[in-house]
Amino acid sequence: MRRARPVDAPPPLARARHVMALCEACGAGDRDEELLLCDICDRGRHTFCLRPILPAVPLGSWLCPDCAPTSIIRFPLKQSKIVDFFRIEKGAEGGAVRPAKCGLSQDAKRRKRRSLVMHKKKRRLLPFVPTEDRVRRLEQMASAATALTSSKMEFSNELTYVPSMAPMSANQAKLEEGGMQVLTKEDKETIELCRSMLKRGECPPLLVVFDSHEGFTVQADAYIKDLTFLTEYTGDVDYLKNRENDGCDSIMTLLSPADPSQKLVICPDKRGNIARFINGINNHTPDGKKKQNVKCVRYDIDGECHVLLVACRDIARGEKLYYDYNGHEYAYPTHHFV
Repeated sequence: MRRARPVDAPPPLARARHVMALCEACGAGDRDEELLLCDICDRGRHTFCLRPILPAVPLGSWLCPDCAPTSIIRFPLKQSKIVDFFRIEKGAEGGAVRPAKCGLSQDAKRRKRRSLVMHKKKRRLLPFVPTEDRVRRLEQMASAATALTSSKMEFSNELTYVPSMAPMSANQAKLEEGGMQVLTKEDKETIELCRSMLKRGECPPLLVVFDSHEGFTVQADAYIKDLTFLTEYTGDVDYLKNRENDGCDSIMTLLSPADPSQKLVICPDKRGNIARFINGINNHTPDGKKKQNVKCVRYDIDGECHVLLVACRDIARGEKLYYDYNGHEYAYPTHHFV
């Protein structure tokens, strides 16, 4: 049995077992090293019985679902507030969201006219297609803002470097053990196009909804084609060694060099974007693997490592987004994912 420990506390010692605590969800009292005790009611829950599950005993206090505040404050559906929250470029009409412009450059258009044989050699990333209805786009952004503010996060569409964490100079793709795939010029054009659209308030057609079992989840708000770029995984960049006892449930591998002490991860606990709320699959079961419709790919972009989330098949409107948290590592405990 464990209580969530203060941030500066040493690793917890096993508590004297004069009281047998049981998990309120499964009724078992085993695996007590993963059994959390609520700081208010003193009842227990296994980390893997929570929805969403916790990968480790969290830092600081912990409240069970019955004692934790359940109200979600909806972000105001006001254009001015959304423009400020997402730091959208203000247009000529005082911050109005401009219509989506998904056209490619002249060079890209010429490349599209190349032979079909050339296209079959390399499948290229597609830019997301923003919803044309401006009001609906505001609803999509408001849903993401609601999830971010409810999670006490600041919005950031870029990797962030904090003085007390890993410096930007540590993020060098050339250090990746075995090498890292380089983003092609054509795909880089696509990413730059999407970044420009995001700055104008033209977001991918995604909606964040709250699920009582899975927490905040992301679903497609329009039909999305296979190989569509959805978002970059963003957050604070830190060394994995600094996060070994971290309670964040969405730490993402960024760089895996030969020297383990220099391994970098992305931590979206304080800053991040909609990628923080896309669910992981249970990659230990066939049914779990069937859910996957998004792939997580690490790329070398101008010498730096970046993590991109891309549709790996056609996605229907209303379908929840799922990807494999672990990729090739299988280090994250997904056995109990729903």
